[in-house]
Amino acid sequence: MQLEDYFDFLGSDAREPQSSDAIRIKGHRIGIEHVLSYYHEGYNPDEIAKEFPGLSLEKIYATITYYLRHQAEVDAYLARLRERYEREYEEWAADPPPLVQRLRAIQEQRP
Repeated sequence: MQLEDYFDFLGSDAREPQSSDAIRIKGHRIGIEHVLSYYHEGYNPDEIAKEFPGLSLEKIYATITYYLRHQAEVDAYLARLRERYEREYEEWAADPPPLVQRLRAIQEQRP
């Protein structure tokens, strides 16, 4: 088994982080960015496993190893995700759903 076999590279034909829209841990809807955010905060694999009880230690180690082997590409991927999430939030905040607008209006009316 190759390291890349632990992941689903969505929106991409090649198994390259720079061309992927999403990299998910195979068999899960969890993106590598979720595991790596804990890793970057200093969590060790056992602590990460407690945060994601459905993930095996093997998959957590595979995610960290993949990151360490492809650090520049994965860092670029993570930066693109952050930019996309920020852009999507700004678009949402500029035109929130009607329910959010009503709740804000109610909150503004309170003394």
